[in-house]
Amino acid sequence: MAGKNQGINLTEPWQDFARARQERRPFNSSQSHLISRILKRALDIIVAAGLLFLLSPLLLSVAAIITLSDRGPLFNCHIRVGYKGKEFRCRTFRTASADATPNPEATVVGDILGRSSLDKLPQLINVLLGQMSLVGPRAITREELPRYGEHAYAYMAVRPGLTGHWQTGGRNDASYQNRLALDVEYLSNWTLVWDFVIMAKTLSALLSRHALLPRLDA
Repeated sequence: MAGKNQGINLTEPWQDFARARQERRPFNSSQSHLISRILKRALDIIVAAGLLFLLSPLLLSVAAIITLSDRGPLFNCHIRVGYKGKEFRCRTFRTASADATPNPEATVVGDILGRSSLDKLPQLINVLLGQMSLVGPRAITREELPRYGEHAYAYMAVRPGLTGHWQTGGRNDASYQNRLALDVEYLSNWTLVWDFVIMAKTLSALLSRHALLPRLDA
């Protein structure tokens, strides 16, 4: 398990990564891994563009329902740390009511979007822009970066994922420390084949009947 990394500078974290690459063996630096990472980026672009095109009717419908339901904002925007330590706006569909209350309740549509992870579909745009990947570690805040300890440099060497080992490995049941451990395991043992396995598991979850139906106990 990763410990605290005293060398992480929250102002310019990429500088720490560059220093770490000089002090350690570069993350996934072999030629085979380099080719795999090029293929990974190409796959990101092709799949993200294809999904945005194919799912455009669904995306427009969801956007219309959210906007017309209470005239609130369409997206929730979160600042996250990405490739080379650069911050970006990570967008998701708004799943809660627009009421100005401390704990707004999730709407019926929002409940379905959240449990099926379809609220993350706007992040396909982040993937196209090179800020995220289809599969990767969780998109974290700058304050969370030191918790990755010596693996923080590896985190900044890749793009955070729309889905990942942290999700298919038990997102709803795992503690924060366990989710962090799943990220570290992914960063330490990444292969392109593993990405395909994670995408297959994610697709299976998205197509499950339970995830796409509203709760009946409310």
